[in-house]
Amino acid sequence: MSERDRARALVQREPHNALAWIVLSETELDAGDARAGEAAARRALALQPGHPEALARLGRAQWMQDQRREAADSLRAAAANAPRHPGIAVWLGHVLEDIGAAEEAADAYARAHALAPEEPQIAAYLLAWRRKLCDWRDLDALARQVREAVMRGAAMVEPFAFLSEDSSAAEQLHCARQRASAIARAVRPLPPAPAPARAGGARLRVGFLSNGFGAHPTGLLTVALFEALQADATLDTHLFALNRDDGSQVRRRLEAAAQLHDVAGLAHADVARRIREAGIDVLFDLRGWGGGGVPEVLAMRPARVQVNWLAYPGTSGAPWIDHVLADAFVLPDALAPHFSERVVRLPRCFQPSDTARAIPPAPPRAACGLPDDGIVFCCFNNSYKLNPASVSRALSVLREVPGSVLWLLSGPGRADERLREVARSQDVDPQRLVFMPKQPHAEYLARLQHADLFLDTGPYNAHTTASDALWAGCPVLTRPGETFAARVAGSLNHHLGMAAMNVDSDAAFVARAVVLARDPQALRTLRTELAARRKDSGLFDMAGFARDFVAAVRVMVED
Repeated sequence: MSERDRARALVQREPHNALAWIVLSETELDAGDARAGEAAARRALALQPGHPEALARLGRAQWMQDQRREAADSLRAAAANAPRHPGIAVWLGHVLEDIGAAEEAADAYARAHALAPEEPQIAAYLLAWRRKLCDWRDLDALARQVREAVMRGAAMVEPFAFLSEDSSAAEQLHCARQRASAIARAVRPLPPAPAPARAGGARLRVGFLSNGFGAHPTGLLTVALFEALQADATLDTHLFALNRDDGSQVRRRLEAAAQLHDVAGLAHADVARRIREAGIDVLFDLRGWGGGGVPEVLAMRPARVQVNWLAYPGTSGAPWIDHVLADAFVLPDALAPHFSERVVRLPRCFQPSDTARAIPPAPPRAACGLPDDGIVFCCFNNSYKLNPASVSRALSVLREVPGSVLWLLSGPGRADERLREVARSQDVDPQRLVFMPKQPHAEYLARLQHADLFLDTGPYNAHTTASDALWAGCPVLTRPGETFAARVAGSLNHHLGMAAMNVDSDAAFVARAVVLARDPQALRTLRTELAARRKDSGLFDMAGFARDFVAAVRVMVED
């Protein structure tokens, strides 16, 4: 009998026991059934009004159903009724993140950590959110606590957040395996998928599971590839969308390019069943350990072959993932022992791109908050990638190039203000940091045309943002590292044929940026080279990518 069945049996025996209904709510939510979890939580609250554990489960159920404001209200009430409960403070922090209450979320995580300072998983939540807020207080101590706990096997740290740490590929594998092991213990796999009984020449059914099928980085990266795959007579492409229709043009293109299955809001078992019923031969996980993924579905083994690709730049550490699709630069032979999956490599960069995107005319510089003249360095990576080392390196460039500015994506809460304080502390005028609010994609690409040079971060590189910059004509300077996440921008440059933009040290990074900024002709020549490479290198050749992708799928099936 499963935990879920035992919980259901318990409420049948003890229907007036609020704790029994709380346990049932928890098991239903763990199974991905938000409505059943909500109903059980409300039953518990009817029996024992204000019970903090019931309110917490209600908040979690509302969060799973995208009722974020209601979830925050429920969890605030739970925290008020149990002010010394660190777990409830953590859940409240998660929901406050989602509704944009950034500083309040930080306070919730800090409160949880103060209540349980030796709990490394809570330390990891606080660490990850402080990185997002560019609040670098106690950063080294928190990072040390988290890394040591991961290597001891003492905490199930979220692997996605762990990518931002200065960790090795071996540590990342250890982190992912711990997370995967916990899911494997809790999930019952489906019966093995039967071999397909299809006549010779029948199409392979290839599925893709993601919460990003819309105006989202995953949708933007993949849509042109799915359109190119329509020309292939050997694949039948299915998209399993965990996100609801956002009404975007990208979503319409995805629906036209492949058979799209709307599985948003379904319980994990129902999503797995839909994939199994579609007869998928090879299933690509386009989320992995990123937010909004459903590793529980993959753990049920709905497809005979399952693949980690694109969205999560590291190993899954999961026994239910057979292959990782990469390229030889981003995942060289030296890294392969630290991946649980069998490595299948494309001859080109593993990351596709939307080559149908038009780039609108750039607005005036003043409309972007930029000065009328001077070099514009940019870095539109998310704020959690802007660690002290990367920011200090960029500020070193600004000090050497008078009149230049650093154009950044505006972060949550007081992140922008904190970064300006860092600039001031390092003898850079804070006003030389210019922040761009998030823009619709076309407007963002239009603005990118004002950027002269993209300054990358480490150990977590620009990924989609690097591709966007190159597409808009802005060269990317990067220092490739020793992990997958630290080598993506380098892979883009390598396959573009611009390996000189990959440097091997921080000193070389600063020197290269300064030389280019001080020599307008060299910068113009570089941008001219980029424009030519964009056309002839193969990096943005989605018809060629589709052919290579099909060949890789065949390798996986034969293996």
